[in-house]
Amino acid sequence: MKIEKVEVERFSLTSAKPFDAVVAAFKSAIGQPDIVEFFKASRAANSFPELDRVVQGALGRTGLMLFAEFDLGAVLRLESGADTPNSMRFVVGNPLIMKEMVKHVPDAGSYAPVTILVDERPDGVHVSYNRMESYLLPYGSTEALVIARNLDAKITTLLHECTS
Repeated sequence: MKIEKVEVERFSLTSAKPFDAVVAAFKSAIGQPDIVEFFKASRAANSFPELDRVVQGALGRTGLMLFAEFDLGAVLRLESGADTPNSMRFVVGNPLIMKEMVKHVPDAGSYAPVTILVDERPDGVHVSYNRMESYLLPYGSTEALVIARNLDAKITTLLHECTS
């Protein structure tokens, strides 16, 4: 058994915009395919160019797509009542970017796609995620770090856009 410690950097912004406005801006910038159909089409692809077409068709203007979303606030409200703040977790990425990172660092497959949290707090709406570069830094792959930095730039640009 092997256990390693990985230090992770957390990126976070706070917005004065309403929660629903931040979520709407976020979702408008990413692809939102029917994920069941997306995975069927991905598995049915017989070549990389065919898979590339499926993926490209699922991406939003940011080059990212939504894999899953979890309404954490709804779960909390069932216990705590209607005044519980909103909280949403989004799993977002691009299979082609993930592929490139995994080619250089197989463990990157356990970090991508990324999780983005949008939640209400007393000081505003927070958007946060763990930077991919920080996950991959310990592996020492220059190639994977370049890809991770580009992904981080996409994510941070998206989060700045949806919070301002």
